[in-house]
Amino acid sequence: MNQSASSSFLPLAGIRVLDLSRVLAGPLCAMALADLGADVIKVEHPERGDDTRDWGLPVGQRNTTYFNSANRNKRSITVDLVCPEGLAIVQALARDSDVVVQNFKFGGAEKLGVGWAQLSALNPRLVMCSISGYFAAGPEQARPGYDLVVQGEAGVMATNGEAGQGPLKFGVAAVDMFTGLYAGQAVLAALLERARTGRGRHVQMALYDCGLMITSYYGMEALLRGDDPAKFGNAHPAIVPYGVFEAADGPVVITVGNNGQFQRFCRQVLQRPEWADDARFASNTGRSAHRETLLPLVRQALAGLPRAELLARLRAAEIPCGEVLGLFDALNSQRTAQAGLLHHFEDSEAGAQSVLAPPYALDGERLPVRLPPPHLGQHTDEVLGDRLGLDAGARERLRAAGAI
Repeated sequence: MNQSASSSFLPLAGIRVLDLSRVLAGPLCAMALADLGADVIKVEHPERGDDTRDWGLPVGQRNTTYFNSANRNKRSITVDLVCPEGLAIVQALARDSDVVVQNFKFGGAEKLGVGWAQLSALNPRLVMCSISGYFAAGPEQARPGYDLVVQGEAGVMATNGEAGQGPLKFGVAAVDMFTGLYAGQAVLAALLERARTGRGRHVQMALYDCGLMITSYYGMEALLRGDDPAKFGNAHPAIVPYGVFEAADGPVVITVGNNGQFQRFCRQVLQRPEWADDARFASNTGRSAHRETLLPLVRQALAGLPRAELLARLRAAEIPCGEVLGLFDALNSQRTAQAGLLHHFEDSEAGAQSVLAPPYALDGERLPVRLPPPHLGQHTDEVLGDRLGLDAGARERLRAAGAI
């Protein structure tokens, strides 16, 4: 096995993760740990599986595009936690795991027997990550959390879109995704601390908390202004010209970030030296104050240039720029291929498929997709045999009891 296909060189090699979560935030946290080398076992209901096995375009019998986006590098087992034998299996796996990730509804993990107090009593070294909709110690602790609801409540929608446009959600489930990645960071910190103290931690994350965090500098501006900041769509609130512009045959991104770049933009790219000499546009502050005058002029000049020629001029002038691609074209671009960001595999049910590769690179090497997104319960026998020592007869008895 070559190094890129092995987990032994990865930083979390040897770390065992039990993923009891579903949908997106929890599975993304567990997938980040898996990408970094952890052995992640995803526990799913024997019939329903993860909710996202019913979302998006189907890939084979029970996988979908949505499920596949958050579950690479994992093994799937099917266990009914309501069944006593099923609960015993999960508790046994938690006993020799390093991390458990769960996002049951408020009180659900405790009711099932897999809450923090219950599992940490079995394994004091356990790091448990619990993801909820709202602060676990607050008055809304029992409210279910949904990305779209939180995008509205946390003000995320208020930052998105064009001036005069109403609330607009992000194209992807940004709150879920950021929550999963924040959770992964916290789990890693807890594991690092455990190496010193020998004891685990209960990491508690909430969608609303993370949704507020991603308002970032917009949030700081709102606090300083005492009101909502203006919306600028594809433009920048403080830098001009900066945004998406239409060339003669398609959109481009142009980011004129400082005064020297603006001088070159006017003289070399647009060949309008008079704009470079205009006192109103001499500084970014001036350009921002006079954006309503400057931007129509810039747009008119850009509209007469073919995109390839415009990009060539911009690059020659050392002005950051790029073409605006559709998602399919971006995924299939030479840039994506050269970075090794797509992993192609043969699915036993759906044939040739692809998933995104991990974004991490260590020592110049892209971290591998060691396992494609699993089929429902694909690894049940393997995990129960290897981890718990249950032979074929024992597993069949568990199946007969409905536990797996």
